Amino acid sequence: MTVMLLIIGLVLGSIYAFKGFQNHMIKKYMGSMGKQAQTVSSSVAQYHVWKDNIEAVGSLRAVRGVDISTEVAGVVTGLYFDSGDQVVEGTLLVKLRADDEIAALASLKADADLATLTYNRDLSQLQQRAIAQSVVDVDKANLEKTKAMIAQQEAIIAKKFIRAPFTGRLGLRAIDLGEYISPGTLIVTLQALDPIYFDFYLPQEGLVKIKLGQRVSVTTDLYPDEIFVGKIWAINSKVDTASRNVQVRAVLDNNEQELLPGMYGNISIDVGTDQKYITLPQTAITYNPYGNIVYVAKPTEPDAAGNMQYIAEQKFVTLGPTRGDQIAVYTGVQAGDLVVTAGQMKLQNGVSLVINNSVLPSNDSNPKPSEY
Repeated sequence: MTVMLLIIGLVLGSIYAFKGFQNHMIKKYMGSMGKQAQTVSSSVAQYHVWKDNIEAVGSLRAVRGVDISTEVAGVVTGLYFDSGDQVVEGTLLVKLRADDEIAALASLKADADLATLTYNRDLSQLQQRAIAQSVVDVDKANLEKTKAMIAQQEAIIAKKFIRAPFTGRLGLRAIDLGEYISPGTLIVTLQALDPIYFDFYLPQEGLVKIKLGQRVSVTTDLYPDEIFVGKIWAINSKVDTASRNVQVRAVLDNNEQELLPGMYGNISIDVGTDQKYITLPQTAITYNPYGNIVYVAKPTEPDAAGNMQYIAEQKFVTLGPTRGDQIAVYTGVQAGDLVVTAGQMKLQNGVSLVINNSVLPSNDSNPKPSEY
C-alpha cells in the first residue's frame, strides 16, 4: 500500500510540475510576443483648411412644368410637333376637328350683322321720333347678346387649337393623328429647363445659417466632375411637425439643359468662414466607450545601422467634424505627430513599431466612388 501511494503521489506530482512548467513557458512566450516589433502604417498629423458648409440631398424640379391636355373632346386633325422639340410660347401643337364650331361662328356673325343693321336703322328713326325708345333698347340688347355669343363660340374654337403655354422642351408625344381624345387626356409634357429648381430639406437648426441669395453648389452622380452653381431662391414658411425639417428651394443655371426634373443630387451650402483643423484618416481612430484613442509613433534611439526606431504611445483624442475619409482632432495630437493609421489592434504602450507605408488607407476629404 505504501509503495502504491508513493507511486501515485509521484505521478500526480509529475503531472502538476509539468502543467506548471507549461504555463510558465506559455506566459513567457506570450510576454515575448508583446515585446516584438509590430508592422503598422502611419500618417503625419497636419493642418487642413475646411469650409464650414451644410450638405443635403434633394431633387430637381422645373421652374415651369405642365402636362398639356385638352379641355374639350375631339378628333385630332393636326399634329405640329415631334417628341423632344424645343418650342416657344404660343406655338401650335395640336388641332382638333372644329368644322361644326366654325360654321356656328359664321352663323352668329351673320346674326350680328343683321342686329347691327337693325339697331342703326331704329336708332335713326328714334332721332326722328318715329319709334319708341324701348324698341331701340331691345335692338341694342340683341346686338350685345349676339356679340357675346360670338365671343363664346370663338373661345370654344380656340380650345380646339392647343398651343404651348410657355417656352420649353417637349417630352414624349402621347397621342396620334386621327385619335379621339377626351377632356384631360395627356398630349405631351412641357418643361422649362433653364433655370431649374432644386428642392431639399434641412433640420430646423439650419435656418439660422442660411438666407435668400446664398450661393450653393450641386453635384449629381450623372455628371460627377461638374458643379452646378446657383443660389437659395425660397425658404418654406413652416417647419414640418413630423420631421422638424424645413423645405428649401434653390435655383440653378442649366444652360446646357443637362439637368432634368426628377433627378436627385447633392447640395453644398457655404455657411461660414474657413476653419483650420488638425486632421487624420478616420482609420487612425480607435473608438471605445471610455474614450477615443490613437497611437502615436514616438521616436527612440537609432539602431546600429542609424535607422530611427519607434515605439507606440497611446493618446486620448477629442474629435471634431468629418470630411470624406478625414476627421478633425481638437485635442490629443499635435501637428507633425506621426500617427498609426492601420494595425492598432495589436498595439499597446511601449511596443516597438516597424513602419511600412507601402499600402495606406484612403485620406481624401472629397472621395469619389470608383468601380474596379
